[in-house]
Amino acid sequence: MPRTNLNDITVFMAVVDSGSFVAGGQALGMTRSAAGKAVMRLEDRLGVRLLNRTTRTLSLTDEGRAFYDRGLQIFAAVDEAEASVASRAGTPRGVLRLTVPDAFGRLVILPLLRKYLQAWPDVQAEVSFTDRVVDIIEEGFDLAVRIGVTDPDSRLVSRVVARYRALLCASPSYIAERGAPGGIDELANHDCLLFSSATRRQLWRFRGDDGAWVKAAGRSRLRLDSGEAIRDAAVSGAGIALLPDFLVAEDLAAGRLMQVLENLEVGEVKIVTLYPTRRLLEPRVRQFLDLMVSELGS
Repeated sequence: MPRTNLNDITVFMAVVDSGSFVAGGQALGMTRSAAGKAVMRLEDRLGVRLLNRTTRTLSLTDEGRAFYDRGLQIFAAVDEAEASVASRAGTPRGVLRLTVPDAFGRLVILPLLRKYLQAWPDVQAEVSFTDRVVDIIEEGFDLAVRIGVTDPDSRLVSRVVARYRALLCASPSYIAERGAPGGIDELANHDCLLFSSATRRQLWRFRGDDGAWVKAAGRSRLRLDSGEAIRDAAVSGAGIALLPDFLVAEDLAAGRLMQVLENLEVGEVKIVTLYPTRRLLEPRVRQFLDLMVSELGS
């Protein structure tokens, strides 16, 4: 097989990312026709069809999906190699665009941002505080911070930068009225406050007596899309919440909340950063990532 032209691979990746030959070609300064010919050359060299074409849509074949995934790995390796040489030596400048969970962003990320902006005066920051799962490529963010288990698509690089304890807690008034659960099974008799959004719903898992992780069968009559709203609901006596310790530490200390099932192994909450796979990691992004790892990693 003759050596594949890397430019043709680049065109193929751009067409898949944008969803059309027109947009993929425009992203690379090419015409639709030139983009189509590049993909056809690639298919001819490989001897397989990579894309299913109709008058309105494009879709990947099984072979196309496998080739696209390998292409992502190739470009990620190239980006990493470039970043290791260029980015670390560069001075952070420009606009750092972040999307962060609301409560975690205000409690944890904002103090880091103040320190970061003091260190790098040529950088500006634009931050979206939301618990919505944002498409960071579509909306043009440099970096996303997310809480808990996440399954990013193959376009994104994920990195765990911190871990927090998860705590089951409720208000003293709720415990006085309903009693404290004595075990996992008794959660079925309580009101459990769950995180739920259009794309994700929280599941409670605990380690049972046999050492295996089990799902709790708690009743949920109130589901919210904000961690801070869940905390407020718990403080008001609406039910039992499972939240990271950074969010409830002050309420526990002040007596507004109390832990339940303290000896139950609940696990940890991971703080994950996400950024586009095939983007050179600019100095402003790398420096903020390094700061998060340094400050939160312990």
